[in-house]
Amino acid sequence: MASVNLDPKQIDRPPARINNHSPFFSALRCLVALACTVVGSGMAAAQTPANGAKAPDFTLQTPTGKTVTLAKERAKGTTVLVVLRGFPGYQCPYCVKQVHDYVEHSADFAARKVNVVLVYPGPPADLDQHAKEFLATQADLPSNIKLVIDPEYKMTNLYGLRWDAPHETAYPSTFILNAGGTILFEKISREHGDRTTANEILAQLKMN
Repeated sequence: MASVNLDPKQIDRPPARINNHSPFFSALRCLVALACTVVGSGMAAAQTPANGAKAPDFTLQTPTGKTVTLAKERAKGTTVLVVLRGFPGYQCPYCVKQVHDYVEHSADFAARKVNVVLVYPGPPADLDQHAKEFLATQADLPSNIKLVIDPEYKMTNLYGLRWDAPHETAYPSTFILNAGGTILFEKISREHGDRTTANEILAQLKMN
């Protein structure tokens, strides 16, 4: 068997030190930090605000480009915030029926100084045109009812209401807010129907 001759100097020599400050390790640390940030942001999804919490503010536009800010609307008095399914690829018949019901009771809302903000979410492409088509199925909206579009799911995600599934947009939801923005009532539907009616809203307003 061949013998192996080892140099005693090599045996006693300490192992080479790794330069943690080299460009390679600096880049590696940056990649790890970025990965942690992405994972962390994915885990910190927005939660739907509950009764008693303050409703997050947002600013969206009507289909014709007029800016509507929730804070300015609720400063006028009580606000009913309604999140529709918007345009999941077609005009939702449950949304049409719900909005028609609210428009028919607009005078009852006005008598109680209540404003209604309808949110119409959906894919960005031509969402304003789809919203105009949706409004064409209704009578003209009275001054105390406004419809805004949510083409980037900005408000939908802010309120934790994104229904992330094929041919879906948002969970149909209704909130009642006082002038300070506190949520007095909320209802989140996990199906297409089961909507809050105008009479249910009016009954809640009497209780609050």
